Amino acid sequence: MNDKDTTRPLAIALQYDGESAPRVTARGRDEVAQQIIRLAREHGIPMQENQPLAGLLARVEPGDEIPEALYLAVAQVIAFAYHLSGKVPRA
Repeated sequence: MNDKDTTRPLAIALQYDGESAPRVTARGRDEVAQQIIRLAREHGIPMQENQPLAGLLARVEPGDEIPEALYLAVAQVIAFAYHLSGKVPRA
């Protein structure tokens, strides 16, 4: 997947269980990106647009944990999603 192409829609889905590092659960461009976005909307999953981060996460295979170098950036996305959902992270 060419993560440098910013002209085509890109979507990355993440899963975080609060115990281990977040995982990429889906990634795709074009029609696949549109499907990921549609499913997120249907299920009320918060979304955040961050093209540079999405490009880096596009290098991670679905099912794999995100690299440690991206922990802070992804933590900010997760905090944003928690805030939008009215959730509070577990202590």
